[in-house]
Amino acid sequence: MIVDTHTHIFVSEFDTDRDQVVKRAKDAGVEKFVLPNIDVESIPALKQCVNDYPDEMLPLMGLHPTSVKDDYKEQLAIIKAELDNGTYYGVGEIGVDLYWDKTFIKQQQDAFQTQLQWAKERKLPVSIHIRDAFDEVFEIVEQEKSPDLLGIFHCFTGSIEQARRAIDLNFFLGIGGVVTFKNGKIDKFLNQIPPQHLVVETDAPWLAPTPYRGKRNEPAYISNIMNKLTEIYQMQRDELECIIYHNSMDIFDF
Repeated sequence: MIVDTHTHIFVSEFDTDRDQVVKRAKDAGVEKFVLPNIDVESIPALKQCVNDYPDEMLPLMGLHPTSVKDDYKEQLAIIKAELDNGTYYGVGEIGVDLYWDKTFIKQQQDAFQTQLQWAKERKLPVSIHIRDAFDEVFEIVEQEKSPDLLGIFHCFTGSIEQARRAIDLNFFLGIGGVVTFKNGKIDKFLNQIPPQHLVVETDAPWLAPTPYRGKRNEPAYISNIMNKLTEIYQMQRDELECIIYHNSMDIFDF
């Protein structure tokens, strides 16, 4: 049994074959799909996906950092209303992204900290997006550090020092397709991190693992990620799957 702890199969890239995508994933052992929201415009598609597959989908609600613009407070008000009135298993996808544009860095930081506080108030886990922003993310997470704050550093691509720092802050590392890349780097040190601190994810439709790199990603490809982790840890796959599955349950309480 596997949980894809980060997938966006509600987006338009899957509109023509979503049923088949879900079936292929289930055939590959995926039992649950964690769906992090992107912005206000993505909420209807997210909800529709949950309605269509109520037993498999675990929705999260949040405002993605690359969607933080001048109107972010208005968007956050809608996100908060969803958290107050809907059934969500966490707050996400939230964080800081300085790769594409640094124009709204202050707004990103404020939106991130605000959503962390909402998560703590509701005792919900968070899914954190980080791109070219480890220092900025760590600064805010350390300010908000609390027994009630936990979650995942989504698509972890940092160093072993950053991995240990995240774990010390009560976070798991989200391992996706990057671990299969020749230049992914994390495969060089991951065996020094006990698998009790890992979850697996696809980030579909993006970041497809080898040998699908550059193509549309889908949750069934999580099997390729598990195969790579089995190789890294030199463990039986079913044993490793059991550990990682229970990590996912501990985070999302499903």
